Amino acid sequence: MGTGELTLAATRFDSRPLLAALLLGGVVVLAASIGVVITLGPASLSVGDVYAVVLEHFGLGSSGVSRIKDGIVWELRLPRTLLAAVCGAGLALCGAIMQSLLRNPLADPFVLGISSGASTGAVLVVVLGLGAGAVSLSAGAFAGAVISFALVMLLATGAGGGTSRVVLAGVAGTQLFSALTSFIVISSADAEQTRGVLFWLLGSLSGADWADVALCGAVTAIGIGVCLLTSSALDAFAFGNTAAASLGVSVRWIRLLLLTVTALVTAALVSAAGAIGFVGLVLPHAARFLVGPRHSRLLPTTAVVGAIFMVWVDAIARTVFAPQEVPVGVVTALIGVPAFAVILFRMRTSP
Repeated sequence: MGTGELTLAATRFDSRPLLAALLLGGVVVLAASIGVVITLGPASLSVGDVYAVVLEHFGLGSSGVSRIKDGIVWELRLPRTLLAAVCGAGLALCGAIMQSLLRNPLADPFVLGISSGASTGAVLVVVLGLGAGAVSLSAGAFAGAVISFALVMLLATGAGGGTSRVVLAGVAGTQLFSALTSFIVISSADAEQTRGVLFWLLGSLSGADWADVALCGAVTAIGIGVCLLTSSALDAFAFGNTAAASLGVSVRWIRLLLLTVTALVTAALVSAAGAIGFVGLVLPHAARFLVGPRHSRLLPTTAVVGAIFMVWVDAIARTVFAPQEVPVGVVTALIGVPAFAVILFRMRTSP
């Protein structure tokens, strides 16, 4: 995106009522999308049935649908669709934060090696039976993600800190844990285990339940809150570390706080849904085109746009080739690569 386009977007949404209207419209579109997406599939459901079931479970009237349809909506499709929305919002938000902190438009949540670490943790649980069944796949993935992040930050700190060192340490961490994952799968897994692990590594929401929605939703909500509270500091980072420090920003501690928040949010989402690429890379650019670079506007817009995007991506993944399901990571890549090519083309005149 060119500088003139950013300025135009920023001017257009300097008015808080306009921004509020945009966000409200986005939330309405998200709610409508969730209702429509849940109806897609072999079961005969209407949007009215979906909302009636939801209201009934909140004690507001009777849905009048069969127990089978109630179970399809409440136990299967609704938690899956909500988890898709949470993953889209969280990954897009983390992408916006990473691009601002590292001042790199190609940064995304997995630049810190979190995805690779989560993959290794999940494989250790599934293939080697680590914990003798006491450790779930999600817990193993989360532990692997946190360990990977800690190692990357240790390497970056030992190299002298700075954004470029963080990126290089992330690349090293990604390669290390990817190699460990491949080694474990090749040396220990049978054909069935390998297929299951690889499907999860490409991103899958098929096993979503209300516990995943609650955990990921809570972590993402906290992450959004922390990021919004530091939005002015993120604006200062756009001018460089020295300029941010001169404006009174505690550069070192703010960066550490936001990197940690980004790592924890990404780890929680990856542990529940696997590695879903391109959401954190592409969606922040789309939101920046809509509302400009100021983070008080950019962050909530990015979260809403990311949620809507992932809801429809998951719908495509589970319906287009039904009864065969496509990993959501494959769909995000197929959509994300052309979209990112367009973004790069539009940015060619940027300074």
